[in-house]
Amino acid sequence: MGSAASSDPKLSHTAAMILQAINAGCIYGFSVMEMTGLPSGTVYPAMRRLERDDLIRSHWEKQSIADAEQRPPRKYYRLTAAGKSTLEASRKRYPLLERLIPSEEAKSV
Repeated sequence: MGSAASSDPKLSHTAAMILQAINAGCIYGFSVMEMTGLPSGTVYPAMRRLERDDLIRSHWEKQSIADAEQRPPRKYYRLTAAGKSTLEASRKRYPLLERLIPSEEAKSV
């Protein structure tokens, strides 16, 4: 079941932007929205699909951290191995991704 995503790198541009943003260190929903300029009604359903396809994984931060910052807990996302390879394939399809959202490696050069 999980192989469907890896054999089909035809990710939508939106999904590719989200993967790129998470890869660049925007690891919770609001930061992905800020980085991509996409609305929450686009970002959250797309992230649910990416997670269902096993391209990203999520975990909730500790309640104590959220309490200390007086905000709701954040759900943090990271790319899976499949997500990383899908992102690599997507960068070939969408060459502007790196310019839109520079990843950490690109920034340090």
